[in-house]
Amino acid sequence: MSTTTIRLEDELKARIAAAAARSGRSSHAFILDALSDMVARSEMDEELHGIADRRWAALQRTGESLAWEDAKAYIQARAAGKKVARPSARKPGG
Repeated sequence: MSTTTIRLEDELKARIAAAAARSGRSSHAFILDALSDMVARSEMDEELHGIADRRWAALQRTGESLAWEDAKAYIQARAAGKKVARPSARKPGG
């Protein structure tokens, strides 16, 4: 394990201490959790952008997409626990 030193403004340090106390953790644990959460969020954002880029490339390549009405109906049915067929991608007007 390595050590990293960070400089905090006094006001931020006090806010961290107060938030940590409210959560029943030490400032150290609170900061570690916050950093871990930010790293995880950044990694998920990167993954989401990769998925979006691949889907955008597929849309440009094929011209096929799902109508919002079809996608919405599918998502609602799945959320209700129903087993439904996935809607098929098609070219607009197709």
